[in-house]
Amino acid sequence: MRKDGLESKLAQLACWRGPVTLAPLKGGLTNLSYVADDGREKFVVRCGDDIPVHHVFRDRERAASVAAFESGLSPEVIYAEPGIMVLRFIDGRTLGEADLAAHVGRIVPLLRTCHAEVGRRVRGPVNAFWVFHVIRDYVRLLGADPWYLEVADQLERVQVPLPTVFGHHDLLPGNFIDDGARLWLIDWEYGAFGTAMFDLANLSSNGAFGAAQDAALLDAYFEGKATDDLRRSFHAMKAASALREALWAMVSDVHLKIPGVDYKAHAHAYLRRFEELMAR
Repeated sequence: MRKDGLESKLAQLACWRGPVTLAPLKGGLTNLSYVADDGREKFVVRCGDDIPVHHVFRDRERAASVAAFESGLSPEVIYAEPGIMVLRFIDGRTLGEADLAAHVGRIVPLLRTCHAEVGRRVRGPVNAFWVFHVIRDYVRLLGADPWYLEVADQLERVQVPLPTVFGHHDLLPGNFIDDGARLWLIDWEYGAFGTAMFDLANLSSNGAFGAAQDAALLDAYFEGKATDDLRRSFHAMKAASALREALWAMVSDVHLKIPGVDYKAHAHAYLRRFEELMAR
């Protein structure tokens, strides 16, 4: 749908209580988003179809978003239809890369709540997320260097068994909002059952954590009980997270067309992180 046609459709949604104004919301990598004001309240409108190449299905994103709200993590979903989701607006600032390490003490409780509560509340069909499957799928879709498949096998073998939990799996800085009193965790399109280790490694990779910051993260989440095997598993998962993000950007460069998003630069940045992590 053309942008002007989409905005006309959004202005007529049944959830508004008065004439609505729409302002584009920048920062999304896979969706078009708007801030909507109906004269009484502000909302965020997320627009996007299913993205099968990324294993993204909007009915499952909505289910995860509702469960995250019920768990106290995310704003309320007040309306949804195919391709459109309307959430209450959070007045705050999104975090930057350096903020992730600085706010580990506030982020870890969010992750614990996510892993303990969201899976108990989610309803209907849900996804599973296993980063090594995602890497293999992306490599074959792209026809990329099969060496990446060998790397996925190598990193997967280091993983240790952990309980299955419902994770966020996309802990980019922009998915945290600080309203001055608390942090919110938003954008649940990759919400799925998986392992807590990926969320921890994904947070670290996206925040460019160093060794001391990684140690603090693991000690906080595992309450000082992170074994050597857990730490090895974490470092392997961190490399896998960076590789997945790079491959995600490569796939997006072929299949998605979000204005203003430089997928090639995103891919190059995360390939550098992956190479540095593997070199260690």
